[in-house]
Amino acid sequence: MSNAKIISDYLDVVFNQKDVVKAEAYWAGDMIQHNPAMPNGLDVLRGFIQSPDAQAMSYEQGIIMEDGDYVMVHGRYNNWAGKTMLAVDIFRLENGKVVEHWDVMQEEVPAEKAVNGHAMFPVK
Repeated sequence: MSNAKIISDYLDVVFNQKDVVKAEAYWAGDMIQHNPAMPNGLDVLRGFIQSPDAQAMSYEQGIIMEDGDYVMVHGRYNNWAGKTMLAVDIFRLENGKVVEHWDVMQEEVPAEKAVNGHAMFPVK
């Protein structure tokens, strides 16, 4: 299975299925987190998946790119704390497991409110 397919499945399991047991199969125990609001490790992810906020959220995958052990995904998080957020998540995998994660995220601006009239999602 490609690393891109692993991450695509992982994001669905975490943000749409909200299945902690399945999600654990994708994580390395000592995962490094580069999001400054999240600690390293898996406890925060376990707690998040089971939280009321996560239960109300859904995820739409956009474009996904793979470069060796790195996978980058552009996606939409619906109802992230009541907002529609777009993110680029970057994952590094070892032996098919997520060992490192980076992300950038911003609130989606609809095309009709954008100065240039272009949608932010999906990438076409």
